[in-house]
Formats: sequence, C-alpha cells, structure tokens
Amino acid sequence: MTKWIEDWFGSEYYTLLYRHRNDQEAKMFLDKLTAFLNISSPNRIVDCGCGKGRHSIYLSEKGFDVTGLDICESNIRESKKSEKKNLTFFNHDLRTLFRINYYDVALSLFTSFGYFQDDSENNKMIRSISGSLKKNGWFVLDFMNSARESKELVCEQKCTCEGIGFDIKRSIDSNFIRKEVHVSDKGKKYSFKENVKAYTLGDLEKFFTENKLEIVHLLGDYHLNPFNEKTSERLILIGIKK
Repeated sequence: MTKWIEDWFGSEYYTLLYRHRNDQEAKMFLDKLTAFLNISSPNRIVDCGCGKGRHSIYLSEKGFDVTGLDICESNIRESKKSEKKNLTFFNHDLRTLFRINYYDVALSLFTSFGYFQDDSENNKMIRSISGSLKKNGWFVLDFMNSARESKELVCEQKCTCEGIGFDIKRSIDSNFIRKEVHVSDKGKKYSFKENVKAYTLGDLEKFFTENKLEIVHLLGDYHLNPFNEKTSERLILIGIKK
C-alpha cells in the first residue's frame, strides 16, 4: 500500500520537480502560525510527514524541540544530516502511535495526508497524531482545498528541469485526485504515481471529532485568511486536543 508513496516522495525527481517551493513563504507561514497560536519555544513539536525536513529545521532554529517523522526512509536519511540537540528525525508510519501524550503541537503540512486508499487507514493517522498530543495540544492539518482543486484541475502538464523532462497527467477517479508522472532522464524513462483523497471540510471535521480534536480555526491560505470553499488556496484546520 505504501510502496508508491515511498517511491515517489522519496525520489530525486520529486525533489527536483518541486524545488520551486518557496522556502520564504514556508518560513513566513510558520512565523505567522506560531504567533497566531501563541506557541513559544521550547515547546515540543512533531512534524508529521516531514519529507527532507525543511519545516522541522526552521522550527528548530526558532528554538523549538522538534521531531520529524516520515514514512520514506530515503527522506529520513537525508534529513538526519541536519539533526542536533533539539532536532531529531525518525522513519515512521504515521498510522501507528509514536509517542503518547508527549507533544504540545503536531503539524501535517503541504498535503501530507490522504494518501491511503481506505478512509479507515487515513483515520488511523489522525488518531495516532491525536494520541501523541498532550491535553490542549494543537494539531494543524494543512490540506488542499479539494473543491477548488477539482474545479481547476490541470489535466496535462509538461516541463523540463535541469534537462530532465516531466510529463504530468492528472485526473479525478473514485474521489481521488490522481497524478501520473512520467520522467525522461538521459534516454531512460521512469514512471511514478500520486493519489490523494479529495476530502471535503465535512470529511476532515468528522476525522477530528472522532479523535478528540475540537476545531477552533479554519484558514484558507498561508497568510491565515479565513477559509472560503470557492476561493481559498488551502484548507487549514486547527484543532485542540480535548
């Protein structure tokens, strides 16, 4: 079930294709978010689906005690190069509990959720994250705005990065937004896939309620503007553990 996740998100081609991600925007978002929630160091933060650790590293620089978790072993090997006293990384499947009642804040950023086929498997992830939080701890789920994403879906896209060709096809099937990525590199061809469940706000609210998380804020972008289903770039749910 997880092989495609590890193959794609752990590949050098994924990193190359999304190298344009704006680190300054990510830092701005984390600055605004920690101020908005009045989170100060040395609170314990767990970054769920940390990738190669860009958010975790920045939060550690702000003085937080940060743990990064990711299912992709290659991502963790890379991120471990940045470990220090207040920053550690672990290869971990988020459907299972990592630590119990331990963290002040849990983050799931840049759509690091919804990749499992069954709702029950995705729910396990929310349950384990909730279990890792102290009472009154914060959980921030930064998800795509599925309504807008589905409406504005770009079905085919081609681009070249550093001489490597990418042919990307997107479709909607069985309530999943599916992506096929075909790579041409020095005469060799590689193919990857990405499937994310197009969860609505109502779906995600149900997951939160079932796992003792009370939603207190709904935001629509990294500037922390209110969520609007028709126009918002993102769907950011902020819940508190009860």
